[in-house]
Amino acid sequence: MTAPTPSDSEAPLHGVRVLDLTRLLPGPVCTLHLADLGADVIKVEDTGAGDYARALGAKPGATSAFFRMVNRNKRSVALDLKDARGRDAFLALARRADVVVESFRPGVVASLGVDYEAVRAVRPSIVYASITGYGQTGPRAKAAGHDINYLGYAGVLDQTGTRGGPPALSNLQIADLLGGALTAAVAILAAVVAAQRTGRGRYVDVAMADGALAHNIFSLHALEQAGRTMPRGEDLLTGGVPCYGVYPTKDGRWLAVGALEDKFWRTVCTTIGRPDLVAGHLAVGDEGARVRAELDAVFGARTLADWVARFGGVDACVTPVATLDEALRDEQFAARGMVVTGADGAHSYAPPWTISGHAFRVARDAPTQGEHTAEVLREAGIDGAEIEAMFAAGAARR
Repeated sequence: MTAPTPSDSEAPLHGVRVLDLTRLLPGPVCTLHLADLGADVIKVEDTGAGDYARALGAKPGATSAFFRMVNRNKRSVALDLKDARGRDAFLALARRADVVVESFRPGVVASLGVDYEAVRAVRPSIVYASITGYGQTGPRAKAAGHDINYLGYAGVLDQTGTRGGPPALSNLQIADLLGGALTAAVAILAAVVAAQRTGRGRYVDVAMADGALAHNIFSLHALEQAGRTMPRGEDLLTGGVPCYGVYPTKDGRWLAVGALEDKFWRTVCTTIGRPDLVAGHLAVGDEGARVRAELDAVFGARTLADWVARFGGVDACVTPVATLDEALRDEQFAARGMVVTGADGAHSYAPPWTISGHAFRVARDAPTQGEHTAEVLREAGIDGAEIEAMFAAGAARR
C-alpha cells in the first residue's frame, strides 16, 4: 500500500518510496524536495535521540522550527539498526523502496549492515545515495567538516568578502544546500529514471566539497582567462566595479545595484541625476574608487524608502537589500506562493518551482520520532505480534 503523497496521483514522484537515513540539513533538504514532489519519504531514525535537528534551538520537549521546516511531508520510523531485528526490518522496508539516502561518514552504514551491497542484495533496482563532506574516496574521505570547510577547500571562501577584508561568511550554506541537497537530488532522480528503464539500480556518491567546487564557475573563468583570480572585493561581482555592488542609504540600509549592462547603468545615472558618471561604468583602480565614492555620497543622501520609490518602475536592476521578514512579505514571493504559513503561524518555504498538473501542498506536518513505525512496518509485511515484540525489546520505537 502506497502512503498518501503531498499532492494527488499526478505528483511527479507519486509511487516512489524513499528511505531517508539522513540528519540535520543537506540530506533532509534533499529528501524534502523529493517529498514535496510526491515521493513517500520514510525518515528512518534511531531509537535514541533520533535526528538531533529536532532539538536545535528548541525549548525542552519542543520540536525546533528548523526540523519542522525540512521534514514536512515525510513519515518517521524509529529502528535500532545495531539490533538484528531493527536491521532486518530496515531491509524489509528496502525490498519495497526505490531510493535510500544516507549521510553518515564512509564505512558507517557498512558496519550497520545496511550499505548499498546489503540493500541491493534484496532490491537490485535500488538507487542508493550517500551524501558526505568529501565523498567515499580520496585522502579526506573520512574527515569531519562543515559548510565553511568545504567552501574553504573549494576556493569559494577565498573569493567572498570585501576589498582588503577577511573572507565573508554566509548563513546560506552554499556547499550543504547546493552541493549536498540539490546535487544529490539531481543525481538521485537521474538514477531513478535509469532504474525504471532498465531495472538496475545505481550507487550515488555525492560530496558537498565537490558540489561547491563544481559550481565555482566565475572564479575558474577568471583563472583560465587571465591566469589568476582577483583578490576578493576586486572582482567584477564582488565590488570591483561601480555598476555592481551594494551602497549604504541615509537610514543605515543598503541598495543592491546590479547594472552590469550599459543600458542599465545609463538608466541608473540618469535616475540619480548623475549622467557624468556614465563613463565610470566598469572603472577600476583610482577611477573606480572615485566613482564608487560618488555613488556612496549620492545614495547616502536619501533613505532606502526614498530610493525604492525613485527606482519604482525603472528597469535598471537597482533593488533594496531586504531583511528576511521583509522578504516574507514581498509581493513577488507572495504571487509565487513561496511562503507557507502553518496552522500554528510558523513560516516555511514552498518548493522553488511550479510544475503543471501538480499543485504543491503540505499533506502532513513534520512527524514525531517513530510516529509511523507500526504503520510502515505493517506495510513491509511484518505482522503485529513481531512489531510489538520489537517495541518491547527496544529494536523499534513508536
